[in-house]
Amino acid sequence: MWRGLFIAFLLSFGPAVSNSFARFAYALLLPAMRTDLQWNWSQAGAINTVNAFGYLLGALLVRAVVNRAGNRRLFCAGMVITSLALFATGLVRDLPALMALRVLTGIGGAAVFICGGALSGNVMPRRPEMATTTIAVYFAGGGLGLMLTGAVLPGMLEAQGPASWPQAWREMGVAAALMTAASFWAALRIDEPGAAAGSSQWRLGPLAAEFGAYAMFALGYIGYMTFIIAWMRGQGASTGLVVAVWCLLGLATWLAPLVWRYPAEHWPGGRPLAAVMAVLATGAALPLLSGHVAVLLASALLFGGAMFSAPSSVSSFIKRALPKPAWGSAMATFTVMFAAGQIAGPMAIGWAADLTGSLAGGLAVSAALLALGAVIALGQRDLRH
Repeated sequence: MWRGLFIAFLLSFGPAVSNSFARFAYALLLPAMRTDLQWNWSQAGAINTVNAFGYLLGALLVRAVVNRAGNRRLFCAGMVITSLALFATGLVRDLPALMALRVLTGIGGAAVFICGGALSGNVMPRRPEMATTTIAVYFAGGGLGLMLTGAVLPGMLEAQGPASWPQAWREMGVAAALMTAASFWAALRIDEPGAAAGSSQWRLGPLAAEFGAYAMFALGYIGYMTFIIAWMRGQGASTGLVVAVWCLLGLATWLAPLVWRYPAEHWPGGRPLAAVMAVLATGAALPLLSGHVAVLLASALLFGGAMFSAPSSVSSFIKRALPKPAWGSAMATFTVMFAAGQIAGPMAIGWAADLTGSLAGGLAVSAALLALGAVIALGQRDLRH
């Protein structure tokens, strides 16, 4: 069992690289990059939009080839692409070149996230009751990445100035390369789910409520993660508070498996995802009540404790509902929709913020979408393969 958990932990470097480094760290670097490169807000937003577009392309590609190429091969390829693109982002300053590299990180990151999720459910095939735990450990790796970036990047930028942003990307690229080597070792010790007995065919209809709830997660969570730091800065938050909130987000994500393991294993149907979405909605709504330090820390604790538990809950549901050969395709289908939501979410929530004249309006929409997702998830009936 301990060997299996260690393999799942090393595999969890995947979300640390694909999501925390390649996607979320941009929120910490955006102010410095915008100052140094003299971007307007449209240019700054375009960098994140093309990354989400790359994520969508990667999800479509994985969905098309995963049954032939296999999850292990695509996971390893995605880690290499993402690591190289992260490092290269620190070598260029031209906007088109930066956008192209952000597309590449999105493509590689999608392959990592999807295929690693499928592999994580098959770490201990002789102990299927442990699959929910290993899936949760895998997705908790995103919290490790959040803590690392939160502990290093804001302080470095404050000490060395906005022009140091290329160094931040290069350092993340080096860290990602080391994590890639470790995750390779783990991935190659996991049996390929697609090689198991059973059909790779499946239907979306019986999973529709889970799919719809996950769509609300994609739209709602990315709004909070995109705008919460900007909202805090607008309220006069110090660098120390930004670091504290970001690191607490990561720590809560890392410890989330301790909280969500029992619901994921024992609650039927869409109830685990509904509970996760309700906690996320609460965390997103708290800053609307007050900008006090304690409220912001409570928001980070709740949101971080549930953020990566949403894809973990979906993966556990797919693992129970479908045969192993269908896991990769199903995860890719859910991630295609998730990627589309990550593109539309910031634009819709930004529009709401412009309409109301405040980022508080955008955060309110984010919380409302997450609450709606909780209601939709309750309609998912239990499925057991």
